Amino acid sequence: MTTRRKFLAGAATVPAAGLAAPAIAQSKITWRMQTYAGAALAEHVVQGMVDNFNKIAGDEMEIELYYADQLVPTGELFRAMQRGTIDAVQSDDDSMASPTEVTVFGGYFPFASRYSLDVPVLFNQYGLNEIWDEEYSKVGVKHISAGAWDPCHFATKDPIRSLADLQGKRVFTFPTAGRFLAQFGVVPVTLPWEDIEVAVQTGELDGIAWSGITEDYTVGWADVTNYFLTNNISGAWAGSFFANMDRWNELPEHLQTLFRACCDQSHYYRQYWYWGGEARLRVHGEKMELTTIPDAEWAQVEAAAREFWDEIAAESETKAKVVEIFKQYNADMEKAGRPYRYNS
Repeated sequence: MTTRRKFLAGAATVPAAGLAAPAIAQSKITWRMQTYAGAALAEHVVQGMVDNFNKIAGDEMEIELYYADQLVPTGELFRAMQRGTIDAVQSDDDSMASPTEVTVFGGYFPFASRYSLDVPVLFNQYGLNEIWDEEYSKVGVKHISAGAWDPCHFATKDPIRSLADLQGKRVFTFPTAGRFLAQFGVVPVTLPWEDIEVAVQTGELDGIAWSGITEDYTVGWADVTNYFLTNNISGAWAGSFFANMDRWNELPEHLQTLFRACCDQSHYYRQYWYWGGEARLRVHGEKMELTTIPDAEWAQVEAAAREFWDEIAAESETKAKVVEIFKQYNADMEKAGRPYRYNS
């Protein structure tokens, strides 16, 4: 027989019906992401991606967005992300000084692309995604998604109508673009992104080779420069979304999928925002006068870019592999003809 004492002792270990122990509330995942872009530009190149992600992720996860140099200088973004100080980054490889074999190809690698659509095709159909994934995995960073931005043009205070006009011009540009342009007399200058407009006004800079005309108008550079050179050294800036590898691996699969989907939407928006903006502002913009270096003279720059490619390829096996992909891709586009390439 069960005694009263034993019965009461047993009953104390059984939860009353309808009074199950409450579930422990799952804490919300919070990521800090810093972009290379200042506030005005970030509105177009990343803010929509973050807003969409946060709206859909709801109570599960939130991304806190920081603009250029807010948490760390752009040149220190990679190290901060690698350490986990920042969870995710939107930048090109070159600007954030990634310690990889593919860093030199981020941003504006001279004449690697003619149009913005070249960039996603190179990554998704010609093998760059796999190379980038391998290189970043070696250093504890997840390369999530690459996309195209605007072409690289000069915006200057004085007109550029020949290669001789580039001599001695102090220009804010990307590391690799600056290394290439130095042979034409350009003096590359590195400054914080937010200081560029004032540096042009004070004469510290003669111009900018960091964007297309859409950004010149969007961020205020068209207000302090007078001329826009229609020749460009690259058809599209190549940038990416990155994350600390541990933080990425901790995310459940559905949040990884959502992050990728929001990146893809961001890439799509930028495709038409830049493509339409570049044409519209050339035609209807009133702040900058268009100038052009004649094709025959500009051909010297294009020829120099091919030599530059070979110099880079000689530096390592991985770089040689990437350069070979660029060569194959551009050869395919030339053979494909119009509208992929317009041959004379």
